[in-house]
Amino acid sequence: MPNKTVRVYSQYCRQAILLLAKHIQLARKERKLTERDLADRAGIARATLQKVEKGDLKCEIGIVFELATLVGVKLFDVELAQSHQFTLDIDRLDDKIALLPKSIRKSTKGVDDAF
Repeated sequence: MPNKTVRVYSQYCRQAILLLAKHIQLARKERKLTERDLADRAGIARATLQKVEKGDLKCEIGIVFELATLVGVKLFDVELAQSHQFTLDIDRLDDKIALLPKSIRKSTKGVDDAF
């Protein structure tokens, strides 16, 4: 039986997801939504919502973002009413990516820095 690999996350990553989880939980409670209400709206199990609100790093990012959107937690610097900004930002980044090499390879040549 193969050993299960344990994924290690940085402190920054763990704190960021916990912060988002707490924002989601606070927004849900401020809107007076039960766990069941929000889980039903998101189409997920209540247990999954509980994992998200505890900051479980194994939850799908799409579920976490959808829950944040449903309770009105602002993601990035774009308001829900300005979601067209996402399209503009995506297009801008696509343009930048297009200017970069298609593939990235490690250099096989050693650097000759003996002057």
